[in-house]
Amino acid sequence: MTRRIIIFLSLLVVAASFAQSAAGQARPLPGPDVQQIYQRLLPEIEKIPAFDHHAHPGFADDPDVDAMAAPPDASEPLRTRDDNPELIAAAKALFGYPYDDLSAEHAKWLVAKKSELKKQYPGAAYFDLILDKINTESSVANRAMMADYLDPKRFPWVFFADSFMWPFNNRRETARNPDEGVFIPLQEKMLHRWMQQENVSQLPAKFNDYLEFIVRTLDDNTKRGGIAMKFEVAYFRPTTFSDPPRSQAEEIYEKYASGGVVPGEGEYRIFQDYIFRYLVGLGGRFHLPVHIHTAVGIGDYFNLSQSNVMGLESVLRDPRYHSTTFVLIHGGYPLEREAIWLAAMKNVYIDSSFGELAQYPAAFKDTLKMWLETFPEKITFGTDCFPYNEVLGAEESYWLGAESSRKALTAALAEMISENEITEARALELAHGYLHDNAVKLYGGKVH
Repeated sequence: MTRRIIIFLSLLVVAASFAQSAAGQARPLPGPDVQQIYQRLLPEIEKIPAFDHHAHPGFADDPDVDAMAAPPDASEPLRTRDDNPELIAAAKALFGYPYDDLSAEHAKWLVAKKSELKKQYPGAAYFDLILDKINTESSVANRAMMADYLDPKRFPWVFFADSFMWPFNNRRETARNPDEGVFIPLQEKMLHRWMQQENVSQLPAKFNDYLEFIVRTLDDNTKRGGIAMKFEVAYFRPTTFSDPPRSQAEEIYEKYASGGVVPGEGEYRIFQDYIFRYLVGLGGRFHLPVHIHTAVGIGDYFNLSQSNVMGLESVLRDPRYHSTTFVLIHGGYPLEREAIWLAAMKNVYIDSSFGELAQYPAAFKDTLKMWLETFPEKITFGTDCFPYNEVLGAEESYWLGAESSRKALTAALAEMISENEITEARALELAHGYLHDNAVKLYGGKVH
């Protein structure tokens, strides 16, 4: 009898163990409870104050919103066009817009309402109000220069560093295609502004003096509140970088610094490869994270195959840059599945901005889910807000980016819970990480 009881109890233990194991096994499909989980999670996720890791805040008439500009008649994906009806929802949520269309006559109401609010909330108070409305604590300002109408406590500055790679006669560069005819002169303008800032009247004759000018600029920009440097280099050239010796870059610089002669493309690329790596190294020295545009770009001639995020791997995995923190802006989209594996490096992070605008939440949800299932502590939220015009400004794109991200995030986590991958408590931890904590940790608590 005793033996039977022992056997029976043993079978119960095995059965219980099997049941527990089965309950812990992830399922391949979400269950019928996913919608209920979504409805429970969304109010909690909407309460989380966000840290927007990538944005271009400002007014439409502000030329310093970006160091770049869109070429004329640039193609836009469906969701980022002016006729997206979601932008009407944004205007209603932010400003109480009373109409259901954005006709020219009705748009006047929206312009007038914004003008009224700017008077009611003067100076930096207006954009602080916008952040409050979308429950965003801070928003990183990717701008050529900061504006006095942005509160530096809530809009930390990321400055642009590409222009240091284009100091020579750029006639060949600007003639490559119509897009470069717009882009390259803006880099020349940016370099000239850095030179004015550092009281440099002309390019130094010696390479070492040029490198010292770069160091001074980064040092001063850090003192002015810069928290990172940004590269949009994918717009201008391939993002694969060789590793030339200093002597070779020095010879090229001193050959062309005096102007006049146009460098050949091969020599220019060698010089740029050295300067890019030099700047990346300075990122570690100055504790300035390096932000790199890694997604598709505007214009007819943006070369997606040459700007493939995987082309950066030789730089990201170089042991010399282990103290430099990298942020892959826009998450390599549409190669986001490849990009997340670069975040296996301890010093590499992923920013999700633009993906949430180019894709609707149903598609963006899949991107976030895949990232959350891989390296959840390395992904960060961003809106990529931009003031497209007087009617549809940074305000509406802020709202669209924030709303899309929160809904896609909730949907991704709801599926993960339903599929028995994580608990609801863990889901909220991951939500806090993506929306806020991961980026704050990246900067060592210097931002909030």
